[in-house]
Amino acid sequence: MASHIVIATFGSLGDLHPYLALGAGLQVRGHTVTIATSSAHRARVEAAGLTWRRMRPEMPDDPGLEAEFMDPRTGSEILFRRLVAPAVADSYADLQEATRAADLLVSTPLSIAAPLLAETAGLPWISALLQPMGFFSAYDFPVLSGARRLTAALHPLGPLVGRPMRRLAREAAGPWSEPVRALRRTLGLPVPGPDPLFEGQHSPTLVLAMFSRLLAHPQPDWPPHAHVIGPLFWDEAAATGKPRPDLDRFLAAGPPPIVFTLGSAAVNAAGRFYAESLAAAMALGRRALFLVGAAPANLAQLPDPLPEGMLALPYVPHARVFAASAAIVHQAGSGTLAEALRAGRPMLAVPFGHDQPDNAARAKRLGVARVVPAARYTAAAAEHALRRLLMSAGAAERAAAVGRKVWAEDGVGRACSLIEAILQGDRRSGPK
Repeated sequence: MASHIVIATFGSLGDLHPYLALGAGLQVRGHTVTIATSSAHRARVEAAGLTWRRMRPEMPDDPGLEAEFMDPRTGSEILFRRLVAPAVADSYADLQEATRAADLLVSTPLSIAAPLLAETAGLPWISALLQPMGFFSAYDFPVLSGARRLTAALHPLGPLVGRPMRRLAREAAGPWSEPVRALRRTLGLPVPGPDPLFEGQHSPTLVLAMFSRLLAHPQPDWPPHAHVIGPLFWDEAAATGKPRPDLDRFLAAGPPPIVFTLGSAAVNAAGRFYAESLAAAMALGRRALFLVGAAPANLAQLPDPLPEGMLALPYVPHARVFAASAAIVHQAGSGTLAEALRAGRPMLAVPFGHDQPDNAARAKRLGVARVVPAARYTAAAAEHALRRLLMSAGAAERAAAVGRKVWAEDGVGRACSLIEAILQGDRRSGPK
């Protein structure tokens, strides 16, 4: 039976594209899908053939603030306390309007009004997340951007250290959610209620873990109804059909290039990433493609004209170029990492903040990546890491093997089937 499903999401393109893929998959199965998100994503939602509804907060148009969001120590707190949490009442009102005729609500971690709406309206609700860090497991404790070296060193010790670390993290982040507790009081809901940064983000019915099982598998303290379904890929190039003859000519003109990208969020806090990357590519004698985003300062780091064998573009869908690369240098955001894994190419991860250090550490454990934190990224460091990657037959073989496995994961199909089971009243679930 056809249903109306509302997907609530907030964030950069990496937080939008998997849900466009999910929405398109559900729509193919006959359902009506609405994406509730900020106005910045309206054009992409509608180009995907889905219905858009506004859900605040809006994406900021302040490069300085966007750069603060990527600070490895304070970025997550600034993002949540200055942008997401203060807007929770507005988000609730917007989502209330968007779900008036809905049969099911799908929420993402930063759509913190969604669990409240589900609770007050009695609307069936499932949750989804894109990175293992979202479970904050004591058994698989994440590498935290504010204490990267310490948490990476403690990770092998398991729950003995993971439990107190999780407790400390929860206590430190407790004050961040006061606006959520205030809204709960206004709505007449029990206070304090589930913590929206921890157990409160997870649906009691179904949790879609939208990442590869190669990165993480269910742990004893995950919700028992969590399913690791694999990443969901949105083929933006095929959906928009925009020709790129300049890119096609470049790719055909020589050996596979190294692709340098910072996704759609860290690119706003690039620092000297592109200047150092150009110097590294020149030292290696390799062709390179730089995806520099819209910030003029990023393009200004590169000479005009660029040396032969180099190309800089504001934006290209990653799926279009990653598979044609020799190696990929990226920030280890969840969406970029998923595309890089699927491409089957060795990678150099340059994490900034949020989940990126943990994602990078997981890629390193797979044997497909080397890691240089953004604060230590220099031409010399990039050249050294890339030279070792490019000279390693083992790294190339492991990356190709991982790529084949990720290609075989049917994230969209599995998500749609699980959602339809909930719509049909089958609430039996367990970790898979």
